[in-house]
Amino acid sequence: MADYILELRNVSKTFPGVKALSEVHFELRPGEIHALMGENGAGKSTFIKIITGVYAPDGGEIFIDGKPAEIRAPLDAQALGIAAIYQHVTCFPDLSVAENIFMGHEKTAAPFNRVDWKAMNRDASGLLEQLDANFDSRAVMGTLSVAQQQIVEIAKALSANARIIIMDEPTAPLSSRESEDLYRVTLGLKAKGVSVIFISHRFQDMYRLADRVTVLRDGKYINTWNIADVNDHALVVAMVGREIVQFFPGRNVVPGGEVFRVEGLSRTGFFRDVSFSLRRGEILALTGLVGAGRTEVCEAIYGITGYDSGKIVLDGRELKRGGPARAIASGIGYLPEDRLREGLVLRWEIAKNITLPALKKFLRFGWIDRKSENRTAKELAEKLSVRAVSVHDKASTLSGGNQQKVIVAKLLTSGMKVIILDEPTKGVDVGAKTAIYEIMNDLAAQGYGIIMVSSEMPEVLGMSDRIVVMRDGRVTAVLETKDTGQEAILRAAMQNSA
Repeated sequence: MADYILELRNVSKTFPGVKALSEVHFELRPGEIHALMGENGAGKSTFIKIITGVYAPDGGEIFIDGKPAEIRAPLDAQALGIAAIYQHVTCFPDLSVAENIFMGHEKTAAPFNRVDWKAMNRDASGLLEQLDANFDSRAVMGTLSVAQQQIVEIAKALSANARIIIMDEPTAPLSSRESEDLYRVTLGLKAKGVSVIFISHRFQDMYRLADRVTVLRDGKYINTWNIADVNDHALVVAMVGREIVQFFPGRNVVPGGEVFRVEGLSRTGFFRDVSFSLRRGEILALTGLVGAGRTEVCEAIYGITGYDSGKIVLDGRELKRGGPARAIASGIGYLPEDRLREGLVLRWEIAKNITLPALKKFLRFGWIDRKSENRTAKELAEKLSVRAVSVHDKASTLSGGNQQKVIVAKLLTSGMKVIILDEPTKGVDVGAKTAIYEIMNDLAAQGYGIIMVSSEMPEVLGMSDRIVVMRDGRVTAVLETKDTGQEAILRAAMQNSA
């Protein structure tokens, strides 16, 4: 038996103007969970696509069970027992769980080769039972949570006899409880002898699951460690290529007078009697457990949804109800949690994304002044250190951290006074996190009021001036950050609201 079920030796891949992978090597043992880490843009996505046959490598060798293998197409990877599960689940939402599991290799029966629905549902139920799923094989896929849809993707991989499963940032969209469920399922796969490549920016994922960890940086292999032999500091230095002396930048901004206030904001079934204020130059954290109503409040403020009662006050004047256009015109900007679906037009250029909220500024006699538009976009992209060849690159080509920066740049084109950032560092690497924190500090120093929705306690405590804690759609506490700690926040997040 070979020492490695999968081995890459000196694998390289070049795109026009970019060397995505440069002589990378990687080994995966049978029944091993091997974490793969690196900043956005380190080459992890290209690595996955080469293993799954989406891209063919320019050089190097791939071995399966110690034997040379050519993976030139996704069907080659599938035949070798390789499957991938992505952060954003790709599924057929209107079909059943069983249909999604067996899509492309449906169960059929003689004599007319018709779909054998009974066998398909039976076998799908067996796979779900192996994974301790709490839903039925006949359930409609679109009715499931993201965590449940990921379990279906794992069942789909097992239905195709996958021996190697690649999980790409699977915990990024999950709550803590859902992440624990995924940990249990992943460890169960390991116990069955399945090998897992687990890609994540979260150190807790690696420590909970992995046997070993490999780090890539700028498309190059850096090192592989046994989990028992590595720590956060060594990993950060390996990923970023430098020492990060201070993860959360020091704050020396003294907040000014009130710029924004919500009073008694309520929406039936979502939140009730929510009140808080925001000062100029202040970073106000909005936190709580999953389902606390934080995002729903922010969407109501921005006009994505409505509210039944209460009022929103900006610069001492009550705002009339309306949609996002009203919010933007008033000086309220919003960075949504789901940047891919709600924050960017991925097929558009970076420049067009940045200037989208403020096109009127670039109108000249009914025509858009492209020269002025591109100049503004370039200035903002440079100000926020967006890493791209040009502002004419498509937004889809950027790493997660740089996509976040582009959305922040969008907010700065329209003269905003209040910026709402919903999970601004979700799914981005440690280097991009520190860059986003520095941008937030700079914005606060310029007098912007910032509302930061976050589930990460270190981030809440490290970046905010005050903390609004919510539970079940109600505010349970407003805390001064300098006078509080994680225990007090969790206590407020778990207590019953009045």
